[in-house]
Amino acid sequence: MILYSSTVNDFTNDINNNKISYILENMKQKELYEGTTSSEKQSWENSLKYMSEVLQQSSIPKDCTVVLEYNLPMTSSRIDFILCGYNYENKKNILIIELKQWSKVNEVKDSEILLETYVGNGLKKVIHPSYQAWSYKMLLKDFNQNIQENNIIVDACSILHNYIPNNNDPILDDKFSELIKEVSIFFKDDKDKLIEFINKKFCYGDNLSIIQEIDSSKLLPSKSLQENIDKLLKGNKEFNLIDNQMIIYDKILAATKKEEKNVIIVEGGPGTGKSVIAINLLANLTSQGKLCQYVSRNTAPRVVYGTKLKGTLNKTSIDNLFKTSSAYIATDEDIFDVLIVDEAHSLTEKSGLFNNYGENQIKEIIHSSKSSIFFIDERQQVHLNDIGTLSEIKKWGTYLNANIMELKLESQFRCNGSDNYLKFIDYLLGITNNYDGKINYDITICDSPQELESLIKTKNIKNNKSRIVAGYCWNWNKDEIDNTNYHDIKIGEYGISWNLGAKQTFAIDDSINEAGCVHSVQGLEFDYVGVIIGEDLFYEDSKVCTNFQKHASSDPSFKGIKKMYKENERMAREISNTIIKNTYRVLLTRGIKGCYVYCVSEKLNNYFKEQINIYK
Repeated sequence: MILYSSTVNDFTNDINNNKISYILENMKQKELYEGTTSSEKQSWENSLKYMSEVLQQSSIPKDCTVVLEYNLPMTSSRIDFILCGYNYENKKNILIIELKQWSKVNEVKDSEILLETYVGNGLKKVIHPSYQAWSYKMLLKDFNQNIQENNIIVDACSILHNYIPNNNDPILDDKFSELIKEVSIFFKDDKDKLIEFINKKFCYGDNLSIIQEIDSSKLLPSKSLQENIDKLLKGNKEFNLIDNQMIIYDKILAATKKEEKNVIIVEGGPGTGKSVIAINLLANLTSQGKLCQYVSRNTAPRVVYGTKLKGTLNKTSIDNLFKTSSAYIATDEDIFDVLIVDEAHSLTEKSGLFNNYGENQIKEIIHSSKSSIFFIDERQQVHLNDIGTLSEIKKWGTYLNANIMELKLESQFRCNGSDNYLKFIDYLLGITNNYDGKINYDITICDSPQELESLIKTKNIKNNKSRIVAGYCWNWNKDEIDNTNYHDIKIGEYGISWNLGAKQTFAIDDSINEAGCVHSVQGLEFDYVGVIIGEDLFYEDSKVCTNFQKHASSDPSFKGIKKMYKENERMAREISNTIIKNTYRVLLTRGIKGCYVYCVSEKLNNYFKEQINIYK
């Protein structure tokens, strides 16, 4: 979608006549149903006036094309400024320009793409402008058929027209050197260099034809993307399919070949292989030339699986295959061939930090894709606003006239393949009342958190596949979020940090001195897991009880529970009881080979120990 396109000549006239802000504001309201902030208007007026001056002083043809606020397909991102035309070899050329009004930048340690600057009313971590421009370039090259087939040249640069870099400026740090070689960056005193740069790109005008060709193009993954992701998966034993997984996988592939709209629901408990099938589907369907994405609400699975698949693919190409569930608010109907939704039980109604965007994530996903695949385990719902249930998915599938297929994953490959262990955990937590089996799995109740940590660290030495996790009963100190020496979790003389804020890949980083919460590990697995159970779970009157008031206030899972408690105390207790027990069910089933547990409640620790001795 394009909010503005014209020739260079008409663009400079619109700037000189003070029309640009008015045109963009009206088009934004008309096409996107969005208002315009005063800061956005100011940005348009300042940055676009600067670009008009540059173009008027350049020698490029006046019938080259200017495009403003180009809405990238498959995303909600918009490109600030695009120039189109022909180069000296008469080849079609587009130049993506990222415009920034920054005047000061701070370094962000331990990040290869982030900086810190003032945005709005405060300091925020933001993407390096050259990386941002480069990511837009790669998305177009990876998914725009006309660019691929007609060999359209796609270049990019970033312009900070208010910025004067100093010595050792963080924006020019050595870690960005390769990026800046590929995507040039221009500052306040670089106007002449910028004009020379643009002059070399364009020799003949196109009079709006190139952007029309790009905007009307069919979307499909590039050949290099298809080939690379297929190779990466075939060489990775971690994603091999076995037994029931292969049967389900084949049924899903067959269903996606049908022309009609499909909703496929795959039920499966912990360790049944939902994520493994999802990743294999992503690779197979992409290699077939289908437009598809892996979707999850939680960041952790997307980042971990994306990292494991990276290989020869760049970060942006991977990121364009892995998306959050809030990415489909304004996408066109059936724009995707397939959307693969992992951890579908975590989907919500509204999107955004304040749950104020969109209508319903399930509806939006089904609307956006010809086939949508939902992997679900209703007993892993751990947020107050989780709506991902079988009935909700089927309701929206029916509403949107989709064929609905239900499949079930039976075999369990985690927890030493012991289905009895999963049943025992449900019994141990009081989710079910009876258990009559034996436990063929390494579960141990520790007498102290120090003992638990020692056991997990010993197991982790072999291959860095063991982790400590905890119930969300301790607040996350944002000021110390990157400091492992600060202990958020304190139990007597014992202390440990929550996993670091800058690290999205807790599951595969060197994170043995940190504890993960349910949001860091849901959808992932380890060889051994050590679980610290907080005061929100305790043993009283011969039963396992919960208390949401012992939960940390920083946990987004319980946002709104206090209001609910005031309005309906019984409902709040019932829902929070389910969420807390589901949370520990998730944590206690992350280990393939073993699980070590310590409960802050001494009575609960003793009860768990007694039950394990009976059934082990």
